[in-house]
Formats: sequence, C-alpha cells, structure tokens
Amino acid sequence: MTTIKAAVCREFNAPLTIEEIELRAPQMGEVQVDVEAVAICHSDISFWQGGFGGALPAVYGHEAAGRVSAVGPGVQGVAVGDSVCVTLIRACGTCRCCGEGKPTICETPYDASHGPLTLSDGTPVYHGLATAGFAEKVVVDQSQVVTIPDSIGMDVASLLSCGVITGVGAAVNAAGVKPGDDVVVIGAGGVGLNAIQGAAIAGARRIVAVDMTEEKLAAAREFGATDGVLATEAKPFREVHKLLGRGADAVLVTVGAVPAYDQAPRYLANGGKVVMVGMPHFGQNATYSPLLMADAGQSIIGTKMGDCVIKRDIPWMVDMYQQGRLKLDELVSNRWRLDEINEAIADTMGGAARRNVILM
Repeated sequence: MTTIKAAVCREFNAPLTIEEIELRAPQMGEVQVDVEAVAICHSDISFWQGGFGGALPAVYGHEAAGRVSAVGPGVQGVAVGDSVCVTLIRACGTCRCCGEGKPTICETPYDASHGPLTLSDGTPVYHGLATAGFAEKVVVDQSQVVTIPDSIGMDVASLLSCGVITGVGAAVNAAGVKPGDDVVVIGAGGVGLNAIQGAAIAGARRIVAVDMTEEKLAAAREFGATDGVLATEAKPFREVHKLLGRGADAVLVTVGAVPAYDQAPRYLANGGKVVMVGMPHFGQNATYSPLLMADAGQSIIGTKMGDCVIKRDIPWMVDMYQQGRLKLDELVSNRWRLDEINEAIADTMGGAARRNVILM
C-alpha cells in the first residue's frame, strides 16, 4: 500500500477535504500513474453534488494525465516512464459492445465501491468514475490509458482524457457530421467548444453555437462556429432556421440542462438528429413529440465520451494539435493546486471557465 494525498468527498455538496489515504499496488492488467494534471469536468461536479449517486467517502476526477510509475502482471503496450492520458473508459474487450468497437459502453460492470483506495483504517473509498483522479496517484485498468508524446504539456493532455474526446467525438463519431452538413451546438462550454471543433474538422457548412451570453458566443467563434444565437431569445430555434434556411442536420446538446433538451428537436431539419452529450442529474426528464419527430424522420441518439476508441482517437487528436488544427491550450482557463480544488470547483460552476486544471 502507498499513502497518497487526495481530495476526498465525505458529504455530497460539502467541501472536499485533502486527506492521506491508501492506494494498493496495481494488480493483473492494471497500471499505476503519477498524476501531473487533472481537469475538473461537470460530471465530477454532478457526482460531488449527489446527482449521479455513488457511495461515500469517494474520490472523483477522471480527466487526468501523468506518468506511469508501476504496472501489474499482464500489462501490454504501456511501460513505466510512459506519459499517458488517463480516462474513465474501462473496457473489458470481450463483451458484445467492446467486440463491436464500442468500448465506451462496455457491458462488464465495475464495482467502484471496492476499488484500489481505502482510508487508513481500511474503510473502502469509492473509486469515482473508475479513476479517482483528484489524487497524487491512481491505479486504473490498462484499457483506460493511452500513451502520448513527452513533448505535450500535461495540463493540455489532461483535457484529451474527457472534454476534448467527448466534444470532438460527439461530432465526428456519434453525429457522423459530413461535409456540407449544418450543425447546432447547444452550450459553448468546454465540451461544446470541442464539439464545434469536431464539426469544423468534419467539414460542416454552418456551425451555429447557442448559449446564454455573448461572451460564450464569441468564444465559440474562436473555435470554429460560423454563427451564434443567444439562448435567452424567446424562440432561438427560429433564429437558427433563418440563418440556415432550414433546420440543422445535427443538434449536439453539450449541457446537462433539461430545457435545452426540451428545445433541441425544434432546431432540426427533416431527417436530422439530436445528439445527447450533456448529462442532467438522474431523475430529470425531457419531453418531445414522437409523432412530429417520426413524421419528419428525425432521431435522438445518446453518446458517451464521444463514442471514442481512445487508442485510435487520442493519438489522432494529439497529431491534429501538433499540426495546429485542434485548439487545446486555449481551453485551459486557470491552473490550480490540489489544495485549491474547492475554489476551482466553485469557479467551474460559475460557468465562465472552459476548463480548470489541477496541477500536482
């Protein structure tokens, strides 16, 4: 067992506490990573708020990057000293979904209540999002990591572990945006900006950002949006129809807000699709008209982590970044220490930050 510092959640919606806890050594197929950077994602906040359930005490954080410091038996393709992104995508490789190339929805359950973390008295610590990245070190399954060049900064590399692959993948993989398509992205936060980048890379004709403030719409244009519409307008979907001359081929909802989901189908053209990216809290439900959507040949699809295959997609995105075709540095709003994590969470909840990154 190794003693590490971690930000521990003892009570939902209460400040995290920096504590010394115990981390066991990696077992069969597992990798230990010394975390150098971990970004704060809204999914971490939703877990901390109790919106996604889970046991306590817990350690959250899943958008991490660092260096491999130990490997368990049977590990292949990664070695001590490698720089890696650490994701929540834990895939068995043998279930039907994994066999069909869909590791983000692996069907093999993972018991996060009995992971590699314990308190000093042996009490299990919930292994949040199968990662527990708000800590000095993590032990994760080898399927959750992908090697990256040493030349890429760990702060920007951490963003590839969730926010970037989720947004870019939602456009490229889930929505299947193709050249000439018209795309609406609802929400111009961290994930939304990456969805915009993904739509631009895929060759979309028009990319319309919808958000609550002019500042967010200006940021969206920096990342490739061709147009912006304020969500505060009485019927923003009508403005989008005017801009496009029709509805959108794909509407990517990147915020976990039910009102955004309620309105999303109204932006669509015939044959268009709503792509569910942002995740409201459990029990919050949206409504839509099956009659109208079926009559127009429209659809709603879900996507988790951008339907990415990390060992295929993260190296591609790293290369795009190195070529200057994918913005990463511009996504980092602020850098914080681990002992400042509560302030970083509060800043993230304020809505202005693209991504706040904890540097160890």
